This record gives sequence, C-alpha cells and structure tokens, in this order.
Amino acid sequence: MATADVTVMGAGIFGLSVAYACARRGARVRVVDPNGVAYGASGGLVGALAPHVPENWNEKKAFQFDSLIMAAEFWADVETLTGQKVGYARSGRLQPLADGRAVELARARAVTAQELWQGKALWEVQPAGEAAWMPPSPTGLVVRDTLSALIHPRRATQALARAVVALGGEVTKDARPEGQVVWATGWQGIAALGGAGVKGQAALLRYAAAGQPQLFADALHIIPHGDGTVAVGSTSERDFDDPLSTDAGLDDVLARAVAAFPVLANAPVIERWAGVRPRSRSRAPYLGRHPELEGQFVANGGFKIGFGMAPKVGQVMADLLLEGRDVIPDGFKALAG
Repeated sequence: MATADVTVMGAGIFGLSVAYACARRGARVRVVDPNGVAYGASGGLVGALAPHVPENWNEKKAFQFDSLIMAAEFWADVETLTGQKVGYARSGRLQPLADGRAVELARARAVTAQELWQGKALWEVQPAGEAAWMPPSPTGLVVRDTLSALIHPRRATQALARAVVALGGEVTKDARPEGQVVWATGWQGIAALGGAGVKGQAALLRYAAAGQPQLFADALHIIPHGDGTVAVGSTSERDFDDPLSTDAGLDDVLARAVAAFPVLANAPVIERWAGVRPRSRSRAPYLGRHPELEGQFVANGGFKIGFGMAPKVGQVMADLLLEGRDVIPDGFKALAG
C-alpha cells in the first residue's frame, strides 16, 4: 500500500479497533504484529462483555457503558463488511444472590441503574425460576441485567482484521512504522509502562445453550456461544512461568463451574486455553499520547474488559489521531515512569 497515515503496532482487539475506526474515516492504515492476528489475550475463549455495577459512577464506568451501547452497531458493521459472524449477542446476564444483604444491595443498584443506564438497559432482581439454564440461588433470587453481551473473541478479532483490509488497510507481520504510530502491544507493552500481565486460563465445553444469558457466580463467567459451546473462565494469575500453559488452576475453575452450575456436569471439555491480559496500574486502559515516545501514541490495557471497551477506544483514538481532538478521560492517560 502507499505510505500509511496510521500504523498500529499490535493486532489484538485494541489495536485493530483503532485501525478500523481510522480506516472507517478514510485513513490509510497499516497494522503490524509479528505474531499475527489475535495471538495473545484477544485470541481467548470467553468473550464476556459485562458492565461494572451501576453505582459509584466514574469516568471508567461511563466510558464502558457508552462502549457497550455502541457494540451492536459496531459489530454489525464489521459483519456486513466481511460476511464473517463474530458471535455478538446482547443476551444479558444472570447472577445468583447468596443472602439477604446481597438482595438488598442488588435492589439498591436497580434504582441507580435507572438513572445511570439512561433507560437503555435494565438491572433488576427477579425469581430464579426452574429453567435448566438458571444459576442455583440460595435466596431463590437472581440479578438479571440486559446490558451484558457476549462475543466470540477469536472470530471477532479475525473479522476486525478482515474489515481493516476491506477498507483498504493492510495487516502484516513485518513493516516499518509510518505516519501516526500507535502502540497496542499487549502485556509486554503495558509492562514497559509500569503495568503488568495477568494470566488467565479458560475452557471451552460442548454444550448447546445458544441465545441464553451469560451466567456469573463465584467470580466465574459462563458464556453460551452461538455455536453450541460454552466458555468457562477464568483464573487471574499475577505470577506464572509459562504464559500459554494450562494446569491445575484450570481444573479448579472447571470444578467450581460445575458446582455453581450443575447443568454443565456432563459437558465435555473440547479446548483448554491460557493467555496473558494487559493490566495497567490503575486497571483503566492506557489511551492517548505515549508517555515515553514523543509524537507517538498508546492504546493498551484492556485487561478483562478489552472487548467491551473496544468500540469506544477506537472512536476516541481516531478522534485524536485524525482530528487532533482529545476526548480521552484523564484517568486513561499513561504517565511517564
């Protein structure tokens, strides 16, 4: 291709979202990753696009809310461009309530959600019911929210790369940076900015529950993909030797998943996965001007909510790169050292 207006270093979910948003606005875009598309955490199994609880509102929660609302149109556009399904569904989430205190807190959050979620989604307490795809609840009550969505991470990331190419961009393993340069290099990149990598292990089970809400209990995400599989994850390991190996930590996750959701007891495991997610010091993503590379930029630190944040990450980074308009929250800006 001709000289790039924007070069994105890294073909994970953040890097490709930035590239896609820029290409959508007519920029000549190049994405460079020696490991290929979705090599790291963006090639995982889970794909939970779940909101923070509707209380103690801050810029991170507001940003994520906006992005979750944008997601349906964002991913529909990607599918239209590429003809490739990404597995996106805003099918909601169910969470069991363990005791009276949890019920009281959940009902208070239902009130704040009416304001904070602007009538675009619900958070409500309801009876658990007797359906097979329902988490057992000690109180007989669950939280149901209609903001949570799910996606197939690998398919979505691969489709996003194809969308960049469909818009005239380039995705390659080796090329020199040109134009505006954005660093989106995952956990190794975030570590250089004072963050860290946190390993996660997940599993994919053969179980047909397409169209059902995702489940969440005991810090586990249970995600019913549309292809007859259910993803279960994940661990959070700050110390690890092999970033790509699975071990007894995943065995524990699977045992807890079956204990929390007995419907999965006989579902065969068809894949075990491990990867490392980039986490900044503040747990918010790092977006904007690179603190150590003059004239360059960074988009990193999606950690556990990268896919949920991605549509708006692409939008605000394109605003900055192509228009010089900085609407990135101050708390998302990386500091030198």
